[in-house]
Amino acid sequence: MRLNEIGRPEGKQAKRVKRIGRGDGSGQGGTAGKGHKGQKARSGTGGKVGFEGGQMPLQRRLPKRGFTNIFRKRYAIVNLDQLNPFTGGAEVTIDLLHEKGVISKKLDGLKVLGRGELSGTIKIKANAVSESARKKIEGAGGTVEVIGG
Repeated sequence: MRLNEIGRPEGKQAKRVKRIGRGDGSGQGGTAGKGHKGQKARSGTGGKVGFEGGQMPLQRRLPKRGFTNIFRKRYAIVNLDQLNPFTGGAEVTIDLLHEKGVISKKLDGLKVLGRGELSGTIKIKANAVSESARKKIEGAGGTVEVIGG
């Protein structure tokens, strides 16, 4: 048996491969399926993303609003009710909260907000603390240290 004698598996049909630009006898010769002239008949077609044939593109027709502050700080947010597992005088930092899975990303720092109640004492190091959170932590006998940023 030779390679040229091997047939297709039973039930398998041959897919017709279009051999584009291989002469008029192939049915795809001449213009190679691109029609006559025009931008899409030329090589290197594709154009720019968002190009609408000379019409004003959508991204230029829509109004521009506001601006993006490149110096913005994004804090990982934690509420007091999420800190209850750490009560008992533990020192809570952003690294500890990330390690325990309370926050998923460290971002630019930690901010503590005052939702919920605190059941015990806690020492917290954060970049920002709301007034209500500070009152509740200190009211429960804990301490708050605001670190840089």
